[in-house]
Amino acid sequence: MDPDYVVRVCLKEPTQPSLLFVCADLCSGFYTALTVLVSILLCAVTEELRKHSWSGIPREVRPITWRLLSGYLPANKERRELVLKRKREEYFRFIEQYYHSRTDEHYKDTYRQIHIDIPRTNPLIPLFQQPAVQEVFERILFIWAIRHPASGYVQGINDLVTPFFVVFLSEFVTEDMENFDVAALPLETQRNIEADSFWCMSKLLDGIQDNYTFAQPGIQNKVKALEELVSRIDEDIHNHFKRYEVEYLQFAFRWMNNLLMRELPLRCTIRLWDTYQAEAEGFSHFHLYVCAAFLIKWRKEILSMVDFQGLLMLLQNLPTIHWGNEEVGLLLAEAYRLKYMFADAPSHYKR
Repeated sequence: MDPDYVVRVCLKEPTQPSLLFVCADLCSGFYTALTVLVSILLCAVTEELRKHSWSGIPREVRPITWRLLSGYLPANKERRELVLKRKREEYFRFIEQYYHSRTDEHYKDTYRQIHIDIPRTNPLIPLFQQPAVQEVFERILFIWAIRHPASGYVQGINDLVTPFFVVFLSEFVTEDMENFDVAALPLETQRNIEADSFWCMSKLLDGIQDNYTFAQPGIQNKVKALEELVSRIDEDIHNHFKRYEVEYLQFAFRWMNNLLMRELPLRCTIRLWDTYQAEAEGFSHFHLYVCAAFLIKWRKEILSMVDFQGLLMLLQNLPTIHWGNEEVGLLLAEAYRLKYMFADAPSHYKR
């Protein structure tokens, strides 16, 4: 990645589509954060990058920062361009080698399920209903599935492509991304976005693959851990669920399976993932505390519901449509507090 390119991008006036990004606060603090991150990106200091990314990454440098934090790009900036070229070529060799097998008897059920799930991915955002975008997602998910036979494709993995795709697309589209025609981009640009999305999603899934193996033991364990954690931090909510026979699996399975993507606007997921990628074991461990903080955020509403159906309807349709950076920041701060208080408690959740 050309360092001069990063600097040029950082000098652009930030503009962000409403559904996919929250508009940046154009204050001295924003530009200070941007300047600091640019200086770090030009070096090979991954821990400093994590530290300064935890509280949110300016949109201008988010693509390269995500590539670095995910482990897709090496910290050594002298090697970045070479690695990027090699990995992109490797992905398209996978396409040539495997994608034709989607019609084979052994893989046709996998491909059929992917093909069914793709149109359901962010159905309210026109960008994701474009045939060119859906074909990209199909290739990414199919290649990942056949290269990971222990789990294969599981519903929910389709959601995990979208933040990476949007972030890498944002390098080339600054306005009205929701309606942008991806097919209008140069073919090489489209291919680079696709390959980068594949590799970064793969890095994410490497850390949580037991969420998607047979019987999804990772998710089962995380839901149990959430139940235990909530019983310690808010006994009233925990007892309220017991009284009305609400099982944590009935709402929290989705929270773990989709990493809260079905509960939050995509712009909030992107901000959340800034922190997850900056936090050690963010997706596999810190997410538990985010889910606990998210649950107790709705304490008043939960305790006001006095029947099973009302509780489940609330928990499956929490009103976050107007959330932005401020709400996500408060959620993460509370999650960090919970982690600090409970992560090392001897009777609490152990990894």
